Amino acid sequence: MPAYAIAQLRDVTVGADIVEYLRRIDATLEPFGGRFVIHGGEAELLEGSWPQTLIVIEFPDLDAARAWYRSPAYQEILPLRTRNSSGDAVLLPGVGEDHKALDVLTPA
Repeated sequence: MPAYAIAQLRDVTVGADIVEYLRRIDATLEPFGGRFVIHGGEAELLEGSWPQTLIVIEFPDLDAARAWYRSPAYQEILPLRTRNSSGDAVLLPGVGEDHKALDVLTPA
């Protein structure tokens, strides 16, 4: 089952550190099968407010996502982002192609 690393970033200061982070992150994803699904972009606001930038990275499964985040290569560049932005980051499991909304009410 795919899994996703999701970050909502605010107050990003684009400078040398962020450019270096962007230059190096793709190489950290490759060994774990990670790929960008959403990487910023202009959001079309439908409800509420949206003061952040959304990043979604897909992995083959939660183990791969955890291994990427904890990898020495990613941990080395992580401060380049965290020193220059605020936000939240989570790992979430995906759902199967046959998933229906009511499935969340049924224990696995």
